[in-house]
Amino acid sequence: MEISIPTTSLSTDPKPHTTYNISIRLPLRSFTLQKRFSDFLTLQITLTSQASSPPPVSPPPKSYFSSTTNNPALAESRRQQLERYLQAIATSKDPRWRDTPSYRAFLNLPSSVSTKSSIASDLHGTIVSASSSGPTDPVVWLDMYRELKSQLHDARIQITRRDQSAGNTQAQHEASAGAKKSLVKAGGTITSLSQGLKKAGDEWGTEKLGEGEMRRRRDLVASARKEKDSLESLLSAMAAKTTLDAAVAEKGSLLGMGSTQSSNVSNGSVSKGSGKGAVTSRRVLGKETARTRELDNTGVLQLQQQMMQEQDEDVSVLAAAVRRQRELGEQINQELVVQNEMLGMLDEDVTRVAGKIKVASKKVGKIS
Repeated sequence: MEISIPTTSLSTDPKPHTTYNISIRLPLRSFTLQKRFSDFLTLQITLTSQASSPPPVSPPPKSYFSSTTNNPALAESRRQQLERYLQAIATSKDPRWRDTPSYRAFLNLPSSVSTKSSIASDLHGTIVSASSSGPTDPVVWLDMYRELKSQLHDARIQITRRDQSAGNTQAQHEASAGAKKSLVKAGGTITSLSQGLKKAGDEWGTEKLGEGEMRRRRDLVASARKEKDSLESLLSAMAAKTTLDAAVAEKGSLLGMGSTQSSNVSNGSVSKGSGKGAVTSRRVLGKETARTRELDNTGVLQLQQQMMQEQDEDVSVLAAAVRRQRELGEQINQELVVQNEMLGMLDEDVTRVAGKIKVASKKVGKIS
């Protein structure tokens, strides 16, 4: 876990005070918390009480003659000291302060994550163990979903790399193997997420999600499954295109052979036999391949027709994959429109509630 306090903010409600923006970076997600200086002092008292010993570094003392709201130098100094305070607890070899409930509550860490030694590695272990049986915590479920998006992103990068490696067979094979590996992992993660949603009602206990949130998560899984299927189809289409290109090259060599034979016939190449001239029925050999070596002219013609038919089928498969990509893009666009509308409604609700809270605060101030 990486923890820092990069900035501070000045708030005026209910009275001017400084808040410290705590940035927490976990392996699969990052978030920011805002805490007041009094929150750190309360944490220090609670940790000392629960661990029977003060943390390795103490927070800065309270200042009675100056305020951070009008003294930027004091605010910066206090920010640096509070950052060292949290980092000392997070990196200490003694885990007793990290094991306390107050520490997890202060940083809003998931209850399923142990902070005994390394929060980052324990969170990763929690996700890996959940992959086999499905997540049993809504926060871990979201972490697994972020991991799924990362796997799909890696597969897309590998597919793009394969497309850009035209002419380099080894690079194409390596990119295809990497894409298939990421897609297989994504398939397993999608299965685990679906199992987790099925068990949510019974095993998530007090953190049971509402019907709206469950429906949203099911839609996320369905969208990820469609994206995975689309990437698999695209990868198959690219493999078919590679085969098609090889067939076109072979066809070019066959056509070159045919033109050579026609030229020989037009120049009067004949076979002398039985006392009279006749055009030979034997092929004039050009650049042979394993597929054409044992064929006569009729067989070569049939082979060309067969290859052209296979090419048409490959083009149809590629066209179907492109259509699926377009449908997926349209669905994503529709989802973005809906999400934007929901965010707009949420913004209006927040503004309205904030106005009500402000009015209520003024009334409470008049009463007090």
